[in-house]
Amino acid sequence: CGDLNVAHEEIDLKNPKTNHKNAGFSDEERQKMTDLLAAGFTDTWRYFYPDVTGIYSWWSYRFKARQNNAGWRIDYFLTTKDLDDRLEKAAIYTDITGSDHCPVGLELK
Repeated sequence: CGDLNVAHEEIDLKNPKTNHKNAGFSDEERQKMTDLLAAGFTDTWRYFYPDVTGIYSWWSYRFKARQNNAGWRIDYFLTTKDLDDRLEKAAIYTDITGSDHCPVGLELK
C-alpha cells in the first residue's frame, strides 16, 4: 500500500486530457499498472467502486486544487487476487487534511 504515483485510468484524476503526458499519467506508467494488476493483483478501491469518479487521494498545493477537488487517485491498497473473497471495505478519507495526500484504508474479513 502507499503512494504509487500513477493514476491508472482516466477516472482516477480530474483532468486526464491535460495531464496525459505528465509524470504519473504517462502511457508507460499506466501500462505498468495494468501489467501489475494483470499479474494477479487487485486495486481494492476499484474492486468496490469500479466507476466512481471525483474521489482522489492527492491534490497539488497549487491553484487551490484541494478546494476545487482537482486531484489524482495515486495512493493504493493492492492485494493478491487470492484475497478478493476477504475484501470487506476500501476507503479514501478525503475529509482528513494536513497533507497533500489523504489516507486510504482497507478492511479485510
